[in-house]
Amino acid sequence: MRAAVLTVSDQGSRGERVDTSGPALRHLLAGIGAEVTRYDVVPDERERIAAVLRSWCDAGDLDLVVTTGGTGLAARDVTPEATGDVSERLVPGLAEVMRAEGLRHTRNAMLGRGIAAVRGRTLIVNLPGSERGARESLAAILDVIPHAVELLRGVTEHPPADSGESPAGGRRPAR
Repeated sequence: MRAAVLTVSDQGSRGERVDTSGPALRHLLAGIGAEVTRYDVVPDERERIAAVLRSWCDAGDLDLVVTTGGTGLAARDVTPEATGDVSERLVPGLAEVMRAEGLRHTRNAMLGRGIAAVRGRTLIVNLPGSERGARESLAAILDVIPHAVELLRGVTEHPPADSGESPAGGRRPAR
């Protein structure tokens, strides 16, 4: 699986803040065998975020793009809008699960506006900007990402119900 991490942060893009969320996400993604081949930090600018997402997804060499930052209620938090600008289909269940998991840790999670969407054959997932929130949110959906990627690659046959195997041969998460 090929992945990318896009950190959205005004301060980070100016070198005024060290990005800790991006490296934490790289580590989690490595745990499911994902190779992070692209990483960038951009300011909270809708067009800039959308341009990077569009470019990365349209290149055709990524299965997954995770963003971190810009999902709150502040005026400059525009990552969900930028993602919506480039998306072809939404995947609301992923965002629902991430917010539900976040609520186990903080009531403020209900203010998160991150979305999950598909562009071409690439899954895009918006995560909170805090390292803790990003880790917890990604961890909540990490086990289904390989199956989502398989589906986007066109692998749609289903194994026998009792096999527990995914079409690609890995263990499918318990449901």
